[in-house]
Amino acid sequence: MITRYTFGTPFNTEAAVMPVQASSGSLPPFLGLSEDKLTLTMQLDPDDIVYGLGENMGGINKRGRKYISNCTDDPNHTENRTSLYAAHNFVLIQGAKCTGLFVDYPAIVTFDVGFTDKDIMTVSVEEPDYDLYIIDGAGPSDIIREFRQLIGESYIAPKWSFGFIQSRWGYVNENDVREVAAAHRDNNLPLDGICLDIDYMVRYEDFTIDEKRFPEFENFVAEMRADNIHLIPIIDAGIKIEDGYQVYEEGVKNNYFCKDADGSDFVAAVWPGRVHMPDFLNKDARKWFGDKYAFLIDKGIDGFWNDMNEPALFYSEKTLKEVFEKLHEYDGKDIDLQDLWAFQGLVNGLANNPDDYRSFYHNVDGRSIRHDRVHNIYGYNMTRSASEAFKRIAPDKNILMFSRSSYIGMHRYGGIWTGDNSSWWSHIELLMHQLPALNMCGFIYCGADTGGFGGDTTEELLMRFIELSMFTPLMRNHAALGTRLQEVYRFKDIDSFRKLLKIRYGLIPYIYSEYIKAIKNGTLLFTPMGIAFPEDKTARRTEDQLMVGESIMIAPVYKPNAAGRYVYLPEDMLMLRMRGLDDMDKVPMKAGHHYVDIAVNEVVVFVRNGRALIMGKEAQNITEISHSDFDVYKCGDASSYEYYDEADKCVTLQFEK
Repeated sequence: MITRYTFGTPFNTEAAVMPVQASSGSLPPFLGLSEDKLTLTMQLDPDDIVYGLGENMGGINKRGRKYISNCTDDPNHTENRTSLYAAHNFVLIQGAKCTGLFVDYPAIVTFDVGFTDKDIMTVSVEEPDYDLYIIDGAGPSDIIREFRQLIGESYIAPKWSFGFIQSRWGYVNENDVREVAAAHRDNNLPLDGICLDIDYMVRYEDFTIDEKRFPEFENFVAEMRADNIHLIPIIDAGIKIEDGYQVYEEGVKNNYFCKDADGSDFVAAVWPGRVHMPDFLNKDARKWFGDKYAFLIDKGIDGFWNDMNEPALFYSEKTLKEVFEKLHEYDGKDIDLQDLWAFQGLVNGLANNPDDYRSFYHNVDGRSIRHDRVHNIYGYNMTRSASEAFKRIAPDKNILMFSRSSYIGMHRYGGIWTGDNSSWWSHIELLMHQLPALNMCGFIYCGADTGGFGGDTTEELLMRFIELSMFTPLMRNHAALGTRLQEVYRFKDIDSFRKLLKIRYGLIPYIYSEYIKAIKNGTLLFTPMGIAFPEDKTARRTEDQLMVGESIMIAPVYKPNAAGRYVYLPEDMLMLRMRGLDDMDKVPMKAGHHYVDIAVNEVVVFVRNGRALIMGKEAQNITEISHSDFDVYKCGDASSYEYYDEADKCVTLQFEK
């Protein structure tokens, strides 16, 4: 059952699609509400687990930390961070009473989940204008299903986007991309996509192509597609201020950009330098910007990634001017410690400055709304603008779209990647924690920058990262400019990388089928152990293992120089030790605690009792995957498996007992 409580005059984020009549009654007794309606409190029992909050730091159990929903461009994903790129304001409390809470509010929301007081969860908003949804059900899975019905069915990505995608900030021309494609094909390394970062554009201007670097872009796209490789260009949020640039001139002429308080177009800076920000909350501007994707779709492009859409601001013109004026005050001054900190803070505080977010405005159906009050839905509406346009531009195509920033509701329009992670072992573990939380909020097509975006990866780290990422719908190796080249063919043990990628392609029939089931049934692709085995106290406290779909459990290695790890089995399972599609061991295992040897080039999967894992054959790209020729690995008396070849095509595979 879902109950909605409305406070003040909420902004309609359109996160919820199922109508729920607002209740005129009081909140249930387990929730306290401050007199000013800004703070909700809930007592937590010692054994309560708090799930949710989507893309965030912390464990699967969110207790003991503070989380701030405030979409933020911050590449330093360290343990002390309270905000990342997304705002996913849903929590699920599992205990003697199971309850879900969704705070639909597009500005800053703070979740103090036992941080100030370990036994109290406090949820705070900045203004008393929000919708609160309380979801009750028989258990966590029931609550998740109800919540997903409330917010609508998730985006279904094209099947080719489940193939391996290679990316790097630094592929600056056709020859760079050709080199990547050829190296994969020549080394028998599967590949389905290559991302184009900002260097394909003219001076970082959206919906342009640098003809010196990509002289015949449409032919180049066709050349790659002939080799079953899809090109996936980036689109950024800021529009460069430059006379003669058509997108800029149209936006100014039609008032499609966000405004300063005086009504002039707000000036900030991102990659191109000075930019205007499209007003994605203005439905006319949203349609205009979305239609611009036709420029690339008409050239054969069928996949995009939206970036810098929190929105990220390097500086605003007015704040930059103020900083230069203040810096002059330090010229010739005897700078002590406090002055030094203040001096450094002036420059360091330019990017993503809260004062800037409070200084510009949106036009929403004729109303002027200050940006900070709707900040968290900016990226969501950028991706919405593209997705809605795809249906007009190419109604017969299923186009890949994934975004960096998001809010609940954007899951209907595209997937996400988890942003600028680093080549750190802790970020393998972090991804394990994020995946089920993202699924709860409707984001099923998701993944991380495999190997890490920032910093220099190692061969071992990249292998271990792949051994988790091979289970995520979006599997992309992506790295930053200036970091070590981390394409898999650049490392010594290329044979092991080849075998790992082939295992991924063997898993795609199962992963895609379970992905579709999660969308259609409102379930999770990645399920925490405590939800899969709610009566098992040890499973409830296990945070480094995940159920993937209905049939398998994974327990990735996330420590350097490890030859294995401890694994907890809540029930008897079949362990598959994979070194390649044609090189694996089957080991029946009893429930309980085990130390499992896992070499750096091995993938270990545990098949649940009474379930079956289907594995496809070797393939270099998605088009080569067979949808009828499988190897089947059963544990116990599994006799069938419901297999989705396509989103609307399900067959029941029957097995001999």
